[in-house]
Amino acid sequence: MTQLQDARKGIITEEMKEVAKKENVSEDFILKSVAEGKIVIPANVNRNISASGIGAGLRTKVNATIGTSTDIIDFDEEELKAQIAIDNGADCLMELSIGGDLDEIRRRILKMSPLPVGSVPIYQAAIETIREKGSAIYMDEDIMFKTIEKQAKDGVDFMAIHCSVNIETLGRLKRQGRKAGLVSRGGAFISSWIVENQLENPLYKNYEYILEIAKEHDVVMSLANAMRAGAIADSTDRAQVQELIVLGELVDKAREAGVQTMIEGPGHIPINEIPTNIMLEKKMCSNAPFYMLGPIVCDIAPGYDHIVSSIGAAASAKAGADFICYVTPAEHLALPSPQDVKDGVIATRIGAYAGDMAKGVHNGEKDLAMANARKALDWEAQYELSICPADARAKRDARPPEDSDACTMCGNFCAVKIVNEWLDEADTDVFDNI
Repeated sequence: MTQLQDARKGIITEEMKEVAKKENVSEDFILKSVAEGKIVIPANVNRNISASGIGAGLRTKVNATIGTSTDIIDFDEEELKAQIAIDNGADCLMELSIGGDLDEIRRRILKMSPLPVGSVPIYQAAIETIREKGSAIYMDEDIMFKTIEKQAKDGVDFMAIHCSVNIETLGRLKRQGRKAGLVSRGGAFISSWIVENQLENPLYKNYEYILEIAKEHDVVMSLANAMRAGAIADSTDRAQVQELIVLGELVDKAREAGVQTMIEGPGHIPINEIPTNIMLEKKMCSNAPFYMLGPIVCDIAPGYDHIVSSIGAAASAKAGADFICYVTPAEHLALPSPQDVKDGVIATRIGAYAGDMAKGVHNGEKDLAMANARKALDWEAQYELSICPADARAKRDARPPEDSDACTMCGNFCAVKIVNEWLDEADTDVFDNI
């Protein structure tokens, strides 16, 4: 039984109870939202993890991607990056390796992670075909489905499945044209296969078979956004909208089969188009949770794209996005380092937190506590309330003040200390007599 099937029968699972407790909402709210497909809980039946809910009415979740490349294959470093992401507050991981023994690295991450772990099965199917036959265009249909099944059995909790790259969406992309073309790696593998073989995408054609696998293991289908824009100039174009129409139809089929689904979204997109994209996704895809990749809101900041994405995350969370994939400072430049992973997770968490405040998921309770701690010059409380306490402490300790109550920004002329000593102690009658 999947979480969706249980919810429809009125069964409150242990995972639903855990999510309700974490989110400080009622179990009935979680039950109803899971039954309606508005919330998903990635929790493969083959793993025992800390359950996390993704969807409307919940805190916006943050995903961190890790994985080898063909140039850098270091499993220990990828495991370290996964642990750094966990330690710094990521809600989910995605294992996206394309170099080395792909089964080994995935299973290592699944074993060590207490969080839900996602994957992109077409990567492994394509990479192993390239190693054997020289090109992804020679993929047998069977290897696509066998890879999905193998990863589901391993315990992968959610999978990005490129079902919506079909002849129709590719034709629309080709007719319209783009400045940056198609930048999805999975979309590139599938589109090259379609063009070379002159056949429909097997993942689209045999979608019902994928649903059977997903249902057996309760894998959440993260329906991939292969037509996402890779440049601001290409945002919200006909190919992307065409794919969204297909995705909506695939959501309906998945729900009929009892399979949980969420939708992946752009991509590179100007900040003013974010609310429109979220509204379109929610309308066309029957309010399925929306998983936004970044988003990147301008193209000119290589080396600082984690900041660009934090802005996009805040705008997206405010407008109703449910899940944000982090972006690191290495985006568009290199395989992320451990420090890049940390910076990416924290930047995206800040953006998601700001967006959640704007849409009322929380009311700034921690911000009020921080204001009180700053007013009291309580540095220990300020560190404790920080999104990264160790970094906050280290920053102040690096330039220690002469006055232990202040910091070296203002030193002896700390405005808060002056106000605490004079204004706060003044009798209100003083102002009546002035």
